[in-house]
Amino acid sequence: MTKNALSGSAASVDPDDAPELTDEFFDEAEVFRGDQFIRRGPGRPKSAARKELTSVRLDPDVLAKLREAGPGWQSQINTLLRRSLGLARPGKRPAA
Repeated sequence: MTKNALSGSAASVDPDDAPELTDEFFDEAEVFRGDQFIRRGPGRPKSAARKELTSVRLDPDVLAKLREAGPGWQSQINTLLRRSLGLARPGKRPAA
């Protein structure tokens, strides 16, 4: 019977040979609390007028036309609805 080869490297690693941990290393590091990934930095500031998640049923041809715009098509729906309802963008004065 043949003996199975060990997987991986047979050479042992000396912990004293580990690279120095620099500020740059920690800037790029992923941070975990237990098994949960913690995002780094504060992220994007919260908007005073948060958008609300909703579900709307649209005709397939309408949805296809909106999606043709590519990335940002959902925000474009919001813009189109605001225009059709005569609403100003948040923080902007209404058009005369």
